[in-house]
Amino acid sequence: MSHIDPTPGQYVHDDRPAPDPYRHERRESTARRTALTVQTLADVAAGFLILWIALHLLGANEANVFVEFVRDTADILSWWSQDIFTMDTEGLRVLLNHGLPALIYLAVGHGIAARLNRA
Repeated sequence: MSHIDPTPGQYVHDDRPAPDPYRHERRESTARRTALTVQTLADVAAGFLILWIALHLLGANEANVFVEFVRDTADILSWWSQDIFTMDTEGLRVLLNHGLPALIYLAVGHGIAARLNRA
């Protein structure tokens, strides 16, 4: 009599790898790390923009290397929103043209991070 099924307790050779019992935990951990990275990048970008607004409104010396670095970084981060608002008051113009991207970076970055944490 030909028997295809193995007898109980007999080892069956299977080429499939054994399932990983920690796969779900690793996937959640990766999502959390990615969410934290996205959130941190958004916070740093908004921080540079807010720092430039504060330095400009407080009348910082724009010839200073640190102030130049912050201004250049803020200009790079807000290139897409430059001159959306054209006010006569320079301080208000800087506040609006750099404050809008700061708020958008915070909202989008934290929104993406929240979505990744839920996944």
